[in-house]
Amino acid sequence: MELSYQSTRGKEAGVTASQAILKGLAADGGLFMPCFIPKLDKTMKELSRMTYQETAYEVMKLFLTDYSEAELKSCIARAYDSKFDTEEIAPLSKADGAYYLELYHGSTIAFKDMALSILPHLMTTAAKKNQVKNKIVILTATSGDTGKAAMAGFADVEGTEIIVFYPKDGVSRVQELQMVTQKGENTHVAAIHGNFDDAQTGVKKIFGDKEFADFLEKKGYQLSSANSINIGRLVPQIVYYVYAYAKLLSGGEIADGERINVVVPTGNFGNILAAYFAKQMGVPVKTLICASNDNKVLFDFFQSGTYDRNRDFILTSSPSMDILISSNLERLIYLSTGCDASLCAALMKELSEKGSYTVTGEMRKKMEDFTGGFALEEENRSTIKELFDRTGYLIDTHTGVASAVYQDYKKTTGDDTKTVIASTASPYKFSRNVLEAIEGKQETDDEFQIIDHLAAVSGIAVPQAVEEIRTAPVRHNTECDADQMKEAVISFLD
Repeated sequence: MELSYQSTRGKEAGVTASQAILKGLAADGGLFMPCFIPKLDKTMKELSRMTYQETAYEVMKLFLTDYSEAELKSCIARAYDSKFDTEEIAPLSKADGAYYLELYHGSTIAFKDMALSILPHLMTTAAKKNQVKNKIVILTATSGDTGKAAMAGFADVEGTEIIVFYPKDGVSRVQELQMVTQKGENTHVAAIHGNFDDAQTGVKKIFGDKEFADFLEKKGYQLSSANSINIGRLVPQIVYYVYAYAKLLSGGEIADGERINVVVPTGNFGNILAAYFAKQMGVPVKTLICASNDNKVLFDFFQSGTYDRNRDFILTSSPSMDILISSNLERLIYLSTGCDASLCAALMKELSEKGSYTVTGEMRKKMEDFTGGFALEEENRSTIKELFDRTGYLIDTHTGVASAVYQDYKKTTGDDTKTVIASTASPYKFSRNVLEAIEGKQETDDEFQIIDHLAAVSGIAVPQAVEEIRTAPVRHNTECDADQMKEAVISFLD
């Protein structure tokens, strides 16, 4: 049965999966949502005997119904291959009573690889299906990880250009080096003078600019997105939650049907939304714990029902979560309205004009699967240190937030349900902060000295992705103000 997609703001419906992936964002500024969330047609027992690639097919075939079996299996095989440093693709590590789902074994050592390894293949397949003659320009804002993962995924992919904007001084040094050294004739990156929300707002503005779209069309280009607003990013993320449950089952860690909790360090809300989709599909999940850092706009929302971005933007050691406008929350809002697109559009208009909105009591009831928690910098640091000192297991600063929130949740609720924590990046992506959490202030400014010292202290080998940037030449050095992003796009394409 073909599953169609519609905009959360109501002006587009009956869109195929491949069209939704190509467009990225709906013409009315809304996000594409499936007309229903399909149920898994394999039992957890059956899934527990499958590889990651086989699980991916079982999940994705239900959402991407206009892709043939051969097309989808080909995309999956090309995505989840030797780019990952483990055959499991997303292994689970048990430490201190929780299961850490390691989503950082791909080529850029962050969870974004899980979806961005497959998105270029889904997109080029979609372009062929829809007889697209234009060159597809992937336009993306990044808080650090999406940018590199998207550039790596789309580098030298025929018929595409990729342009990434990131906040200058708002990403880690390793994240920045990964982007500015990226090879590929079709890759472009610019540091903007502003924060991630400025970058994201700028990208959304460009997508909403009809005149600019016509201008690009005349030049033979059309825009699409690799951000988590693209449904082609969200669907592959559902896979690893299904896989995690199946692995716990096959390893005898849980009984069939036993419910688990899931903790996700959250900025843009896409990663935890994927876990919610997995639950709706039939994975026995009890509570979804949304972990925030000092920018706790989501925690406050789940506490009060009011989403309010009118607050100071705080730069933290978990920069991928330094976000005040969580784009993917719009999809949950839409579901909680009972798929009332006009109400969803009105709330998003309030957010854009006033910087806040409040949901109804009935909508909050529909979000009862979620609870929120937050961990400030000091708590994050001490959690990383304590876990390492006690168990020898090393986590990055985003996973540190999730781990701290989980410990706090357990203490306050007494809920001892078995729990999966999404571990979203390698500790080497944030080596200075991780090392300082363990050992205290480091005097050197040399990032690679820090990396080598962390390797010596932890006994964990430096990943290939980090070794590569040690000597790689800087290829991208564009900077611009947030209001010059359109001009930057033009100059890149010229």
